[in-house]
Amino acid sequence: VLVNNAGIYRTGATTEQSVEEYLQVVRINQLGTFLGMRSCIPGMRAAGGGSIVNIASTAGIEGVPLALAYTASKHAVVGMTKAAALEFGPAKIRVNVVCPGAMLTPLLAESFNVPVQVLGSAPFPNSPLGRMGDPGEIAPTVVFLASDESSYTTGSEFVVDGGITAGVVMSR
Repeated sequence: VLVNNAGIYRTGATTEQSVEEYLQVVRINQLGTFLGMRSCIPGMRAAGGGSIVNIASTAGIEGVPLALAYTASKHAVVGMTKAAALEFGPAKIRVNVVCPGAMLTPLLAESFNVPVQVLGSAPFPNSPLGRMGDPGEIAPTVVFLASDESSYTTGSEFVVDGGITAGVVMSR
């Protein structure tokens, strides 16, 4: 099993972002996913199969304002997952992607310049559940995809976002 979960999140106006800043996000989020998959394939082939779980984001299925590089890199991870599933399926290597919504992590708190505790206590009206997610709420989906319980699942996107991508929340 490989879980590709390294990533960074940077925001800023596209016209003010340097090429190096853009490439830093792409190198970690997109190239890192590629390198992880490439490095584990020989061992998985030798073992007769395996499971790769890439972690993208809801930014991989929709746009995020002021996060062009992040959005592009996460769309790439979703596309790479589908291509890899087609390429490595005959070797019994399953490849899926999890697209979490806004998560209470130091990474996201850093982008808002607040501690995680402050971010977690703030209302989150964009979500039907009214809050951001906890990383522990993503783990069961990853465990399922890593396990034999998902033996007929490959090339799929699993959105775990508290309903954020379902649509616009109307007044409560």
